[in-house]
Amino acid sequence: MLERLFHLKANGTNVRRELIAGATTFLTMAYIMFVNPKILSAAGMDPGAVFAATCIASALTTLLMGLYANLPVALAPGMGLNAYFAFTVVPALGGNWQLALGCVFLSGILFLAISLTPAREWLINAIPKSLKLAIAAGIGFFLALIGLINAGIVIASPATLIQEGHLTDPKVLIAGAAFVLIFALAARGIIGAVLIGIIAATVAAVTAGLEPQPGYFGLPPSIEPTFFAMHFSGASSAAIASIVFVFLLIDMLDTSGTLTAVAHQAHLLDAHGNLKNARRALTSDAAGTMIGSVLGTSPVTAYIESAAGVQSGGRTGLTAVTVAALFLASLFFAPLAGAVPAYATAPALVFVAVLMVKGLKDLDWNDLTEAAPALLTALAIPFTFSIAAGIGIGFIAYIGIKLVSGRHRDINAAVAIIALAFAVKIALA
Repeated sequence: MLERLFHLKANGTNVRRELIAGATTFLTMAYIMFVNPKILSAAGMDPGAVFAATCIASALTTLLMGLYANLPVALAPGMGLNAYFAFTVVPALGGNWQLALGCVFLSGILFLAISLTPAREWLINAIPKSLKLAIAAGIGFFLALIGLINAGIVIASPATLIQEGHLTDPKVLIAGAAFVLIFALAARGIIGAVLIGIIAATVAAVTAGLEPQPGYFGLPPSIEPTFFAMHFSGASSAAIASIVFVFLLIDMLDTSGTLTAVAHQAHLLDAHGNLKNARRALTSDAAGTMIGSVLGTSPVTAYIESAAGVQSGGRTGLTAVTVAALFLASLFFAPLAGAVPAYATAPALVFVAVLMVKGLKDLDWNDLTEAAPALLTALAIPFTFSIAAGIGIGFIAYIGIKLVSGRHRDINAAVAIIALAFAVKIALA
């Protein structure tokens, strides 16, 4: 049955190798079960329900990717997308996280529709490489800032906006030690470095008496507080359209880049460099975003951590099915997830930030018409504390610099439309 479903022999793999690859991928991305509830609880959502939604949405979407697209790619609520949801969208909607979930659902529908047409490739290819790299880096800086705030390393200041926190606070010291541990383990190639760091920080906090003794196993928490809680009213059509578009843009760029990178490592690209079963893969991702919004979480997207499983030999959807099964089993670890403090997950945000920011090295720093808008985008996202505002500022700056410098031929229709849309949004705000 497994051979018929996944074509193991044709892909040069076997059941044992796929199971090991699946377990490897899961361990590298399991941190999302602890981090996502912490981030979305800042938006007023029930952390227990978000934990259940995270596990179930990850399992169902990854299962779909494995069975429908037959790819060794795992999916879960995206880092960056969850921060945009909690710290930009929900505050902009007056705390209405139910409407924010509705926006996620609408973006999933659009993603699905675009994935079935050539418009997907046109839109992705039309966005300049410099802005793609800048958006990823800006989201990385945004996550790093949130991580430093959660760790207590950075605090607010009436004089300088931000300043260093109380660096001798035990919580800050625990977060700092976890930060060192995570990066040291990752540098040594230890599987699950982020998960180990989060658990170690939680154990240290409990041992020091900063947190109560947690439970470890228990029945899954109720998903009822967030299940089908989304709705589609409570804000202007223009505001909703803007939010949906940013969700769509980030999700498409994230998914396309991740799928291409993982497929390249797994040798799953055809002679023309195209991903096998690309349409099915993107359909699975878009469906996952809709599934996640129904259950009660931010957009679900493909995880670059899938590359760890590929490196361990994963080549088919059986790897993804294994990840899905492990996410479902993790539902019974809800008591442990609920005991993890925000300062224990803070180093994980910084770790993900490092992975997202490193793309800036590929910018053409000698071309100021590309480098300047890119850097402005990457800095504006964290300093405005808004992914949407940062992207808008970056696209508008790109158009302006290109026009004034006489490089108008570098501007294509997609970039012009996106910049115009953001300019109208700013003018009407």
